[in-house]
Amino acid sequence: MEHLQTEIANFAGAWTPLVLVALFIISSLLILWRLESISNRGEKGAVLAALCLPYFSGLGNLIFVAVILNRDGPAEEVAINSWTNNVTSLCLLLAVPALIGGLNLDADSRAKKAQCESNRLRLSLSLSLVAMIFFSLTVWFLGQDGEIDRFDGFALVGLFALWQGFQVLEALKKNQKQKSGWEGVIVLDGLLILAASFITLLAVDGIVTAILTQEVGFFSGKRLGLLTGWLMVLPNAALAFFYAWKRRGDGVYRSQLGDSHICLPLCIGVFAMFKPMPLPELFHNGLLFLATVALVHLLCVVFIRGLPKLVAFSLVVIYGYALYIQL
Repeated sequence: MEHLQTEIANFAGAWTPLVLVALFIISSLLILWRLESISNRGEKGAVLAALCLPYFSGLGNLIFVAVILNRDGPAEEVAINSWTNNVTSLCLLLAVPALIGGLNLDADSRAKKAQCESNRLRLSLSLSLVAMIFFSLTVWFLGQDGEIDRFDGFALVGLFALWQGFQVLEALKKNQKQKSGWEGVIVLDGLLILAASFITLLAVDGIVTAILTQEVGFFSGKRLGLLTGWLMVLPNAALAFFYAWKRRGDGVYRSQLGDSHICLPLCIGVFAMFKPMPLPELFHNGLLFLATVALVHLLCVVFIRGLPKLVAFSLVVIYGYALYIQL
């Protein structure tokens, strides 16, 4: 891997960081594209996607955890990376599409079947938001002593495993009457995903190295968690705007909530299993803030069937204020 990074650096010269960012975005989009294709290939594809999508949609964050562990880097940056990813998804990547074209979860038709499907989708999104609130408060509770230790890490990973099991059961229930697609195509998609995952690993490792070598300026190691948190929401930002363009409010929500579940609790839990994680000074308040924002989305999904523009605008303003405090 180091040899490949050297070859990229020799080829790109001063543009190496930007080339690595481009590789990360392209490989991440390829992974999400093929996983979306797999999920539409009947029962087997849906179950496989339910198993793999959380890991691959948040692959950049998981690789970031592995890189920091391998380099014995600053543990608190993993917490900042996870929080930045989640709060950007909830406050910005859901709010901006709502401001541009609206974010409606109501059925386009008054037919009973369409209404039932709309209610089912809103129930699924509501459960995901409840899970996010629960995960945020659980990390907040476990971190009252100032760190997430190994036992806390095992507990968080266990919670994520239970949540994923529930998701797989939902996928089985939804797709049990559908025919399976051609399994050979799924194998090909799997090979493409593995190749793209290796490129993602290469890109994230190179980006972390480039940031850590900078001691001064905005793009320095002091803002490693913030910068990588922003970077790793970019592929999901593309998904959010794609589904917004398709007028699919449920797709916009799903593209953000699935990735957010990886950060809390899985990324923090996995890191803590290997090394205790001291929590940053503002992280406790940040977790309560994150749970509150998720609660706002939950109320909008349940009672308003979408995200009103006034609420969306408020979320963007609040995000700017939270970012100002963080900086």
